[in-house]
Amino acid sequence: MRCVNLGGSGVKVSRICLGCLSFGNANEWMIEIEEVRPIIKRALDSGINFFDSANVYSRGRSEEILGELLKGCRDDVVIATKVYNAMGDGPNDRGLSRIHILQQVEASLRSLQTDHIDLYQIHRWDYDTPIEETLKTLDDLVRQGRIRYIGASSMYAWQFVKALWTSDRLGLERFVSMQNHYNLCYREEEREMIPLCIDQQVALIPWSPLARGFLTGKYKRGQTPDSPRFRFDKPFAKRFFRSEDFDVVERVEEIAQEKGVTPAQVALAWLLHKDYVTAPIVGVTKINHLEQAVEALEIHLTSKEVKRLEEPYIPHPIIGITSSLYPYV
Repeated sequence: MRCVNLGGSGVKVSRICLGCLSFGNANEWMIEIEEVRPIIKRALDSGINFFDSANVYSRGRSEEILGELLKGCRDDVVIATKVYNAMGDGPNDRGLSRIHILQQVEASLRSLQTDHIDLYQIHRWDYDTPIEETLKTLDDLVRQGRIRYIGASSMYAWQFVKALWTSDRLGLERFVSMQNHYNLCYREEEREMIPLCIDQQVALIPWSPLARGFLTGKYKRGQTPDSPRFRFDKPFAKRFFRSEDFDVVERVEEIAQEKGVTPAQVALAWLLHKDYVTAPIVGVTKINHLEQAVEALEIHLTSKEVKRLEEPYIPHPIIGITSSLYPYV
């Protein structure tokens, strides 16, 4: 497993990041600690050192599982988690205010059984808190040693520019990574966010690299979807399942058949061929899912194959972020 720098920082992370959304007990498609244990072991044996969770995943249970299973090798791994979403019913139980960040970083440290978080990320943009307050709080946590680096997740490019500019203006810690929504079925990030991150030496660690499983080919045109993930994940049906999305996945299946690999591996290989992508965040519930993701690192796509994969794409509305008008698009 090759490791690369996380953007312009000095820390090195594996080309695959293991996403931990599926760890916990919030829904029927998630897995608990005994099922997670062999997956973590296989990830470590494969050379994966980068793990991404969030305080909101199963209300902290994902972090608890990750902390328990990584405590024997803490110095060898890079643990990332996130803050923003509601963790209670009170007015201060959400967002990126100083009070909420400080409450949640302590909770995450306890859940992860560690004295520091390697990459602490803002999960979304907070329209109700000045970015200066958020960045000053994160900067304080870096100086205290409770977090090592800070990262961001899905937002508009103008917001990320504002955050980077504010850090530079005030001499505060800068975001080193952007966890953005990017896959063969959703490529709107290529317009502004990706060029911005390239220019600013910010690592790109895309979430949903398989479009919530849509790019695995398990969902077929003209068939009514029926899977635990589809039943639970209400935005899923709204984001994909259009005719043009099936055009993309059918092209993925076509190339996968030609190469003798799975559609999921082709979709991951496409991302891994983008030199601006640091590490796709791959969520798994079975060991063979993880093994296929690692094998995708060895799949070579020609420039013609890349062009064929990208050819069917039709621009989408912006999805996967918060806006001032809509809580979650």
